[in-house]
Amino acid sequence: MNFDHILGQVDEFFSAKIREFGPTHRGVDVNKPSQDIRFDQVTKIIRDPAEEFSIIDYGCGYGALVEYLDRKGFRARYTGFDVSAAMIEEATKHLTPDGRAFTTKESDLAPADYVVANGIFNKKQDIPDERWRQYMEEIVDRFDRLSLIGFAFNVLTLYSDVDRRRPDLHYADPNYWFDRCKRKYSKHVALLHDYPLWEFTILVRKQI
Repeated sequence: MNFDHILGQVDEFFSAKIREFGPTHRGVDVNKPSQDIRFDQVTKIIRDPAEEFSIIDYGCGYGALVEYLDRKGFRARYTGFDVSAAMIEEATKHLTPDGRAFTTKESDLAPADYVVANGIFNKKQDIPDERWRQYMEEIVDRFDRLSLIGFAFNVLTLYSDVDRRRPDLHYADPNYWFDRCKRKYSKHVALLHDYPLWEFTILVRKQI
């Protein structure tokens, strides 16, 4: 199934944001407190933070996860991928290259211990929900192919208050995604829905 139209919209939206706000949380259309909370959740997939590991940051933006990993003392060999060339340009400008690589080409990605994705499934714009879910399924399949030990992703929750939902955002059913990941990828799946954001995180552990 071809998702070029969706990827084009994603690229256009986030490239405009990073050009307007630069390499800040506003440049990836989030607020700073929620950014750190999300990083706290997806990095729970990492089995032993004291050991060196490789990680793909899928939809890396300007590379904010690099700064988080450094701050927390993680020993990560990091690859950031994003469809937005403007995002990758900013990432390569302000982050030192040691142990880090950035690309706009998915074909450049070699399998890594972990794949994580933050906020890439929220901004559907005018894409119908069913089409967006199909797109998500394809991308999560890629997480599985690219990860050796496990992967993690987050998305806004269908349990959000109905009167506060926005038509340009996608709200997913956490039960659907837990079941799909459990049946398709691994017996070892965690659903995190107890942190203070209107979203959930899925952790898929292929090795324990």
